Amino acid sequence: MTEEVKPAPPRSRRLPRAVREKQILDAAVEVFSRHGYHSASMDEISEAAGVSKPMIYSYLGAKEDLFTKCIRREASRLLEAVRVGVRSELPPDMQLWHGLRAFYRFVAEYRDSWTVLHRQALTVGGQFAGEIDLLRSKAIDMVAALVVTAGTKKGLGQVAEFSGPALAVSLVGAAESLADWWLDHSDVSDGVLASWLMNLVWLGFNDLLEGRVWQPS
Repeated sequence: MTEEVKPAPPRSRRLPRAVREKQILDAAVEVFSRHGYHSASMDEISEAAGVSKPMIYSYLGAKEDLFTKCIRREASRLLEAVRVGVRSELPPDMQLWHGLRAFYRFVAEYRDSWTVLHRQALTVGGQFAGEIDLLRSKAIDMVAALVVTAGTKKGLGQVAEFSGPALAVSLVGAAESLADWWLDHSDVSDGVLASWLMNLVWLGFNDLLEGRVWQPS
């Protein structure tokens, strides 16, 4: 009787490099978020991604390179989410409100991303904190542009151009702090959170643009 020959198992399909890199970065963000940069191991990232460590090194480099690429990807995704959320056809205050909602929606949907960006990268410092400074400066430029646009429409272009960047720094800092608080109070909706921040800061912006300035007595 002829022995039955079992068919060879199918070979796993080779994934395109871009797909494989995304797979690795997704796993790395999850692991870095959970353990932080120093405690996260390449072994755990390899296991979470379902690839070998040599493949990680070949595609994305050593641990330092991998963490940097995670920060840059998540920062780009965050900024793009805010840009898409801002509706340019609306008045500046509504543009900002929609932008804030998009920001908080991203934080809610991608908690690991925000943890890596706002907690882990800043804790490690050095070049990683520099990447966050670059992200923050781009966000500040976006907000400052809205303030300047609003001031220009009210005939206060010079005043808005002078104060806009500093006010934008304050708003971005407040937005980040509130997002960090929100991680532990997620029962508040993104729309309510954005409205709270608008009530805190935009009323003051509007008074400045109307020429009403508070001064100590």
